[in-house]
Amino acid sequence: MNLTLYVWKQKSKDQPGELVQYDARNVSPDMSFLEMLDVVNEGLIRENNEPIAFDHDCREGICGTCSQVINGIPHGPQERTTVCQLHMRNFKDGDTIYIEPWRAKAFPVIKDLIVDRSAFESIIQSGGYVSVHTGGVPDANAIPIPKEDADISMDAAECIGCGACVAACPNGSAMLFTAAKITNLAMLPQGKVEAKKRVCMMTEEMLNQGFGNCSNHYECQAACPKGIKVSFIAKLNREFTKAVNIFSEPGE
Repeated sequence: MNLTLYVWKQKSKDQPGELVQYDARNVSPDMSFLEMLDVVNEGLIRENNEPIAFDHDCREGICGTCSQVINGIPHGPQERTTVCQLHMRNFKDGDTIYIEPWRAKAFPVIKDLIVDRSAFESIIQSGGYVSVHTGGVPDANAIPIPKEDADISMDAAECIGCGACVAACPNGSAMLFTAAKITNLAMLPQGKVEAKKRVCMMTEEMLNQGFGNCSNHYECQAACPKGIKVSFIAKLNREFTKAVNIFSEPGE
């Protein structure tokens, strides 16, 4: 396969960027998208040109580090797939592919296709934890949890924090990410201790980091490589309503 790539090149968040054309030659359909970029970079390095900077880590669809917008779609055209698990057989010989970083105020570009997603870490640090006692680990069956609650919690825990939901949302909202993290803990007995404090602190930090508001476009669910559902946002809203009602003074 021979492909034409238009890749976003930007030296830092303070400098303007532009789409630069590259040729990808003799690409195997069995390559992953990142392996294709590896081959392009090897050619650039041999010619003493600057390679394309992009993020990656596990390359197993687990960490979500490989964040790229491909032809306008976060993580590319294949549903529920990260870039590292997207294979070149999803494209045709002669295709033109546009590759850009996440576009969001809260995710400033570090270089080329790499963005700073530490805003997500700030949201987690603000309240994404549970109280624990040091000492021996209790047996798994010591705290009975209804299967339905456990299933919902596990579904929410699938969120890998890649940021595709933010990149897909026209408002740059982090509601799906925040809702998944809150729901994961809110469904479990261990998460009840900080439940009311957690939802207030995490949603406040989400706004402080510059993320937009949710207006129910559902683009976040469509772009999520793990299929996180927008129903978790409804759960977040219920948790927030309960917390605000309890924290409000009588008569307010």
